Amino acid sequence: MNFPRIGHGYDVHRLIDGRKLMIGGVDIPFEKGLLGHSDADVLLHAVSDALLGAAALGDIGKLFPDTDSEYEGADSLVLLAEVVKCLKDNGFKPYNIDCTIIAQKPKMRPFIDEMRANIANACELDISFVSVKATTEEGMGFTGNGDGIAAHSVCIVCEENQEN
Repeated sequence: MNFPRIGHGYDVHRLIDGRKLMIGGVDIPFEKGLLGHSDADVLLHAVSDALLGAAALGDIGKLFPDTDSEYEGADSLVLLAEVVKCLKDNGFKPYNIDCTIIAQKPKMRPFIDEMRANIANACELDISFVSVKATTEEGMGFTGNGDGIAAHSVCIVCEENQEN
């Protein structure tokens, strides 16, 4: 009998001057961007880790090490599509994804529909199987102070031959 598997992913990056702010594959106008080896897209990194975790295939650091210059400045949507390929190569497929972005600023609401569409496309899912939400921490902690942005994601993956 095939059983769905659940995965959880979490990522955080520091906000700095001089970088683009990429979240969910969307270039968000803001005075700061996220620091990282790739494009530092916290949302897509959390989704990737959730998918890999559900299939017990490690994490994005294992697949795309930050010591490898090939991934410097990498587009995290491309990396997410590679994660989905890795799942397929191991007999799994994404089924459902739910995410939360934690950021004091900027407001994410205007960009959420595009983020959902980007994730759905990279994961070969209907958009109705992808949820993206955003919240602040009401001025508390590193995200509330504007030092960084975090994201959580949970997902369900199924065996490739299992019907939806």
